[in-house]
Amino acid sequence: MHPIEEHHLDLTRRRFFGHCGRTIVAGIGTLALSSMLRADRASVLTASESTLPIPPRPGPHFRPRAKRIIYMHMEGAPSQIDLWDHKPGLRDRFDQDLPDSIRKGQRLTGMSSGQARFPVAPSMFRFSRYANREDGVWISELMPHTAGVAGELCFIHSMFTEAINHEPGITFFQTGNEQPGRPSFGSWISYGLGSANANLPDFVVLISQGFGNMQALSARFWGSGFLPSEHQGCKLRSAGDPVLFLKDPAGVGRDDRRRMLDLVAALNEEETRRSLDPDVRARIAQYEMAYRMQMSVPELTDFSDEDEETLALYGPEVRTPGSFAANCLLARRLAERGVRFIQLYMRGWDQHSNLPGEIRVQSKAVDQPQAALIRDLARRGLLDDTIVLWAGEFGRTVYSQGALSPSNYGRDHHPRCFTIWAAGGGIRPGITYGRTDDYSYNIVENPVPVHDLHATLLHLMGLDHERLVHRFQGRDFRLTDVFGRVVHDLIV
Repeated sequence: MHPIEEHHLDLTRRRFFGHCGRTIVAGIGTLALSSMLRADRASVLTASESTLPIPPRPGPHFRPRAKRIIYMHMEGAPSQIDLWDHKPGLRDRFDQDLPDSIRKGQRLTGMSSGQARFPVAPSMFRFSRYANREDGVWISELMPHTAGVAGELCFIHSMFTEAINHEPGITFFQTGNEQPGRPSFGSWISYGLGSANANLPDFVVLISQGFGNMQALSARFWGSGFLPSEHQGCKLRSAGDPVLFLKDPAGVGRDDRRRMLDLVAALNEEETRRSLDPDVRARIAQYEMAYRMQMSVPELTDFSDEDEETLALYGPEVRTPGSFAANCLLARRLAERGVRFIQLYMRGWDQHSNLPGEIRVQSKAVDQPQAALIRDLARRGLLDDTIVLWAGEFGRTVYSQGALSPSNYGRDHHPRCFTIWAAGGGIRPGITYGRTDDYSYNIVENPVPVHDLHATLLHLMGLDHERLVHRFQGRDFRLTDVFGRVVHDLIV
């Protein structure tokens, strides 16, 4: 073991006591202390059957409305003005400077802060009203399939965040904090609720490549932080085996693999007794999960049992591994197999220039599959207890970044307001919540910070966000930090 790792283990109380109990041998007082410490360590081991105790799950704290979450993250931040937040009055303000009374001196990114002007760029796309309600939702022509399921969707136009750049913005949306190192949303769900399928991970991640400017995706976005490592997300690959080394090497059979794992488990149990390191127990659990996944994952990713009607529902790209369509269908298959948290990333929404051209391609890639996912879940009776969330890390500016013409413009990052939508699992369907000003620049009604969204989703999963805590380095941590309130207006 590396000396630094040895030092970190020595910082734990039980490790310290055990180490002292084995090494202190001099002096009557020291011998007495050594005896007490040995007794303390022995009692700990006896109580846990000579292994580390597994802490009980914190929840659910009350009857849940939902059993699982499918979270579609549109990495790069889609333009709410061109997709969901209809602002017809902007057409009369084309190329006018954004008024100071609207901007209010709010900070800008370094990409547009040096502009001499901030010309208003109305969306060039048509909007129509859907959901057959007087207060029905307005949806862009870019999302015709999604408009067809508008009656199931709850649009939140008043999301906001303090993060203005992608890395901290995604980190904040995934972990509740802009600083790296905290557990991800899916890890908190896994930690709080555990598994509903012993043969698949609690938390699975699927990634689709988009068509525009790609932001980096860090594995820590689905990491477990300071939670036990078995709660981190398991990323399925789009090419080759979904999980590396899923197949046994040539000449190695299932019985051989079982005997090897049993031997490794015995060695790890001995290391657990010696070091009292919780990561060793997590390693044992992950080896066993990997063994079971050798059987469950090939069946999961084989679409041959899907009928042609279902495949057609998701669109022509569904047969292309790694496409958003394929990952949406895979998300439904994971949901019906009891996976708690399914995270889909769709890259390529960072449109600082040539937005009309790029957003057309991006929207076409996601529109039919995400609508199909809603329909498919509903017809199988899964939507009632599945939350589907669609969100980016922030929004886009009403003013054009760089050159502006009626048919071409770009938009910079905008954290002060943006639109997300959710469906199923107790979410109120067919409504809009919150409102922005005439420029989609500031919130004027019912602001929803990210911590409130997290608190609300946890509530629907049967978890009290103030009670879902984990003690680390002497402090109780939670997904919502010291913030968050449940937005009951979003719940049926």
